[in-house]
Amino acid sequence: MKELLLNLSTQRRYWAALILIGAALEGGALYYQYVLDEWPCVLCIHVRIWVVAFMLLAMVAIFCTHSVVTSRIAHFLNVGIMVGLLERSWRVLAVERGWIFGDCDMELGMPAWFALDKWLPSLFEVQTSCGYTPLIIFDITMAESLVVIAALMLITSAAVFIASWFD
Repeated sequence: MKELLLNLSTQRRYWAALILIGAALEGGALYYQYVLDEWPCVLCIHVRIWVVAFMLLAMVAIFCTHSVVTSRIAHFLNVGIMVGLLERSWRVLAVERGWIFGDCDMELGMPAWFALDKWLPSLFEVQTSCGYTPLIIFDITMAESLVVIAALMLITSAAVFIASWFD
């Protein structure tokens, strides 16, 4: 297992896999939004932002595998992004289940210089309030699946980051 993680930490296929996973997550979200008319809330848009963040990092990191230091920095940043993704995913689930009551309005909450909802409204515009996510399959909601996916991605990213320190 250690060898597999070490190989993943030094090869481009790990970053390519993250790009594909991110594209699948974003594609699924857009399918639910535009085909099934399940509009995104502010927390869902925050999750999309974290997904785009790890995709962009992976696109840069795919060219940095030759440098050990740069690769380790990319792995470290990826772990941080996955922590953010898991936190937002858990918050979506917690609001859906009524575990927490949050301030979930129709504003994305980004500063004016980072107005993603204005630049790419088809991807980042908040269109409904929080509290509900659609069923995916077998009575599993989107929020439940997001928490599991984010947790698995955080565990994997952390393991690959740790492995990157063992030459």
